[in-house]
Amino acid sequence: MSTAHHNANTQRLFDEYLVLAVRSGDRAAGERLAARWRPRLLRTARRLVGDSTAAEDVVQDTWIGIARGISRLKDPARFPAWTFGILQRRCADHHRRHYRERERDATLGDSDGATASRAEARLELDDAFAQLTHEHRTAAVLFYGEGLTLAEIATATAVPLGTAKSRLFHARRQLRDLLEGDPS
Repeated sequence: MSTAHHNANTQRLFDEYLVLAVRSGDRAAGERLAARWRPRLLRTARRLVGDSTAAEDVVQDTWIGIARGISRLKDPARFPAWTFGILQRRCADHHRRHYRERERDATLGDSDGATASRAEARLELDDAFAQLTHEHRTAAVLFYGEGLTLAEIATATAVPLGTAKSRLFHARRQLRDLLEGDPS
């Protein structure tokens, strides 16, 4: 077993311990769990909603959902998929609100200039992700950005495993085509 794999397993077991402690009323464990998971959720939310300020709001809403529902989470090992499922739903809610506001206001968003080629590459990647459907973007972000397995992605997005596989396959293909400049 590689050191990285061992470390990932250790981290998951620690998260399971924290979930059990939170369910038994340990506030400090809840704070520790939030501190451990907030950066991951924030990173994923930024990729899914495309805006740092909105991502902060989405993550806050996600933690409210986690706090309200953690007592009903029967298997602590499912915490990652369950948590990303809540985040995904909050991001979808944000997109629906944002779309309605954009329709109502008919305003254009701001764009930031990039000065370095690395920043340009990042913008190109962000643009490619933005062109994916919400379902494909979610699958790709959870797989590549958060390291969730296909089974965990299926759980997080409440779809069958085959659908999760299909979404990731199509996301990969679309990203490749977009980044290589193939307009098809």
